[in-house]
Amino acid sequence: MHQPVTDNPFVIMFINMVIVFAVLIAIWGLIELTHMIDPTKKTVEPPAAAPSAPAPAPSAPVSSAPAGLSGETVAVIAAAVTACGYSADQIHAIRPAEQPAWRSYGRAAGMRTAR
Repeated sequence: MHQPVTDNPFVIMFINMVIVFAVLIAIWGLIELTHMIDPTKKTVEPPAAAPSAPAPAPSAPVSSAPAGLSGETVAVIAAAVTACGYSADQIHAIRPAEQPAWRSYGRAAGMRTAR
């Protein structure tokens, strides 16, 4: 019959840990090899020689803002629209969107409320 090499649990633990870490190192090596020969890897573009000029600061839109909006709110909305790729010159007016569905839902919910 087969006799165990050792009954010492620390030796068995050490052998098992060596096997586990050897397999992990082999997998890591395969991953690194795959990264080196990856045909779909994007090439790194060299940085531009001169930094581009900063985008012009968005000017405050000449629009009729509703009476409830402060200048800061208008500036934040203009900055958000500019960040989406539009210029400040393309902003014509800032006004609340009409949402009749929400208004009618609120009225219907108010009528269903038991008093």
